[in-house]
Amino acid sequence: MPDDAGRVRIGILGASSFAPTTILNPAKGNSEVVITAAASRDVPSAEAFAAQYGIAKAYGSYEALVEDPDLDAVYVLVPTSMHGRWTKAALAAGKHVLCEKPFTANADEAREIADLAAESDRVVMEAIQFRHHPLTRRVEEIIASGELGRLERVDVSLCVMLPTFNANCYNYELAGGAMMDAGSYVANIARTYGGATPEVVSAQAKLQKPKVDRYMAAELRYPAGHTGRIRCALWSGKMFWATASVVGDAGRLRVFSPAAPHLFPYLFVRSANGRRVERFPRRPTYAFQLDTFAGAVLRGEPVRTTPQEAAENMSVIDAVYRAAGLPVRQPS
Repeated sequence: MPDDAGRVRIGILGASSFAPTTILNPAKGNSEVVITAAASRDVPSAEAFAAQYGIAKAYGSYEALVEDPDLDAVYVLVPTSMHGRWTKAALAAGKHVLCEKPFTANADEAREIADLAAESDRVVMEAIQFRHHPLTRRVEEIIASGELGRLERVDVSLCVMLPTFNANCYNYELAGGAMMDAGSYVANIARTYGGATPEVVSAQAKLQKPKVDRYMAAELRYPAGHTGRIRCALWSGKMFWATASVVGDAGRLRVFSPAAPHLFPYLFVRSANGRRVERFPRRPTYAFQLDTFAGAVLRGEPVRTTPQEAAENMSVIDAVYRAAGLPVRQPS
């Protein structure tokens, strides 16, 4: 149950440097949640993290946090290969779960968790934050309205520029790779903007080390006949790049920074209605995401990034790796 103030009590599983951006700062502006615990793999790390961010409880093991009876929910922020294991553990302990992207190491593991979540009364949500921003919802509205006509092409690109090659995202054993990291976003954007889960026609990778892609590109084909392309990178000579475009036979739209629309909150549209620029709030996408999670836990409000949705996304990621001649990632 929530605390006496009606807030969802959340524990952070993984003392990550990303936590301030993804949950700690958004939680400061959300009256419906409170971060009450954090866990790392040893007590000193957990205590240092908790002290730095003013978190009441520090656990030196993931198990201890998951079993805390005073927590309502767990935010899974451990390395990707462990996402599935600890999401299942949190569910088994009766906790709601917000799991950082990518949801699991592969589609089979995502489907397993989707089945477990369906049998539970707990909220399980993938933290694929751009889906909760008003700009993304508006793109979906425009496409559904028919303003662009019959879709012809969807192109999505994202490079996040992570030059620290010993980071988890470059570690195959931790389910690393560009397609797992930035690719979680481009696959989801392509599915969201394209209106369906596409078939992967072909894929080409550039490797940073054996089995670990620093760059990936794939050609897509949608059930309705339109085509697409996704590109993602952790390291590129062109520095940071991010864009998405949708072309129909009656118009087109373009978004810059589609995975983090608050950074460039403008939508460019050209159609029979003329040319226009639509503007959106700069409130961080992570804040909208936390609103959604709290609303789902407290009031049963709908979740857009469900485990079933995550399994669909992982199926595209797996297919890209297979098409590129690389192994599908495995849990640890």
